[in-house]
Amino acid sequence: MKNSNEFMLLFRFEPNFSYQPTAEELTQMHQAWGGYIGGLAISEKLVSTYQLGFEGLKIATDKSVSAGILVAENQTLGGNMIVKAADLNEAAEIAKDCPILLMGGNVEIRSINPM
Repeated sequence: MKNSNEFMLLFRFEPNFSYQPTAEELTQMHQAWGGYIGGLAISEKLVSTYQLGFEGLKIATDKSVSAGILVAENQTLGGNMIVKAADLNEAAEIAKDCPILLMGGNVEIRSINPM
């Protein structure tokens, strides 16, 4: 792909720790994500992807440590993906097919700057 840039898709959703999906719902979610990720890999637009767990630690500015994950505006970060796209608009088109949207979540798209 010529003139491609890399963009990070950040997947956010509202966690519901009291709800456990059924086996059928889990299968459907896994199939949706597998198809989405597989399609991007086949089209050579996928760079990497990660699902985040619910176990974590938060470090404050005073260096104190607390257990848990950040939930802001009732949402948490569920994972990320780096994709290749010509521009931000193409990255947005890629994100429109993301299964997190079917779960009531959202996708934030950010350009990536090398460090």
